[in-house]
Amino acid sequence: MFDFFKDNKLAIIAGPCVIENKNITFQIATELKDIAADLDINFIFKASFDKANRSSIESYRGPGIESGLDILAEVKQDLKVPVLTDVHDVQSIQKIATVVDILQIPAFLCRQTDLVVTAAKSMCTVKIKKGQFMAPWDMQNVLGKAYSTGNKKIILTERGSCFGYNNLIVDMRSLAKMREFGAPVVFDMTHSVQLPGGAGKSSSGQREYIAPLARAAIACGVDGLFFETHPDPSKALSDGPNSIFLKDVRKLLSDFKVLHECISNLG
Repeated sequence: MFDFFKDNKLAIIAGPCVIENKNITFQIATELKDIAADLDINFIFKASFDKANRSSIESYRGPGIESGLDILAEVKQDLKVPVLTDVHDVQSIQKIATVVDILQIPAFLCRQTDLVVTAAKSMCTVKIKKGQFMAPWDMQNVLGKAYSTGNKKIILTERGSCFGYNNLIVDMRSLAKMREFGAPVVFDMTHSVQLPGGAGKSSSGQREYIAPLARAAIACGVDGLFFETHPDPSKALSDGPNSIFLKDVRKLLSDFKVLHECISNLG
C-alpha cells in the first residue's frame, strides 16, 4: 500500500474546501501539520484552487490555477507536507501534476473516462470520489479505467449517496464493498453530511453528524479519513456548514486515533 497508509497509522486528508487566500491556507495547513505530528497521524493537505461545481454563478470558486498552484507549491515546500487538489479537465492535468502529490477526481466527474485516464497517466496518486449517483460496485469500472494506464496508485472515496432532494445518506456497506477491489478506501466525513443545494444558492450541511459517521467508518476498517476544516466555518467561502471548526480538530482526531487503534488490534 502507498506510503500514505503505511505503518497502520490513522491517515487523514484535510484542509479548507477552497483556497481563500495565502494567509488562511497556511494557518490551516500549519495547524493540521502540528496536530498530525503530535498525534503521529499520516497527513496530506487538501485545498482546491477552483470549485467548478458551485450551486450558483455568484458563488466564490477560488483564486484560479495560477495563483492556486503557487500557494500549494509554497505549502508543500515550506511545510514539507504532501498536497492534494482537484482536477476538472484533461488540459490542466499535466500542469497540476508537476506541483501536487495527489490528483482528486470530483464525485460529479468520476465517470468521465478521459479525465480519469489522463489523471492516472500522470503517474501521480489519483483519488477518485464515488459519485453521489453511483453504486459502490460501479466504482470497479472506474478503477479499471485508471488501472488500464498501469498506475496502481489509486484511492477510492465514499462521500454519501443521493437520498431524495438536497440530501445524502451513507451506506457503510459501500466502504466494505469498495475495499474488495484492492484499492485503499477513504471516507469523506464532511461532504457526507452535506445537503447539496440545501441553502438555495449554496449547499448546506449537518455538522453534528460528522463525528458519528466518521466513527462508524473507522469501525468498518476504512483506510483513511478526508475532511474539510476552517477557523470560522460561518465565514468560509465554500462548504462552511459541513466543515469542522479548526479548534475542534485535535480532540476529534485524538478520539478517532483511539478507535482506529482498537479496530486495528482486532486484526
